[in-house]
Amino acid sequence: MKGEKMLKKLLTLLFAAVVGLSMVSTSAFAAGNVNKGQKLYLKKLKKACGMNGGEMAKKHTQAEWKAIYDAGKLNDEFLKFCPKAKPLKDKYLPHVYQFMYNYASDSGNVPSC
Repeated sequence: MKGEKMLKKLLTLLFAAVVGLSMVSTSAFAAGNVNKGQKLYLKKLKKACGMNGGEMAKKHTQAEWKAIYDAGKLNDEFLKFCPKAKPLKDKYLPHVYQFMYNYASDSGNVPSC
């Protein structure tokens, strides 16, 4: 009897852990992908901006990029520096944001583009 209760508690805990981990991985995916953001910047913005992704990312700190993204002004910010650029599609924005955030002026990271 005691062993059955222990097993039930262990299985419940294991199930909760699996569900919790699946939620974490889903939210991480939804947040955007740095590498995809770098490729999108290279393909969609580099030529129009006349600077590489690292230079663009260094225009702001991580907190500033976050505030711009949270306010829904990421395209507007790119157009300030790159008036010849076309606005990015909404589906690209989380990825390009992650790239800008990851390589912001206070990040200490340097991209390879």
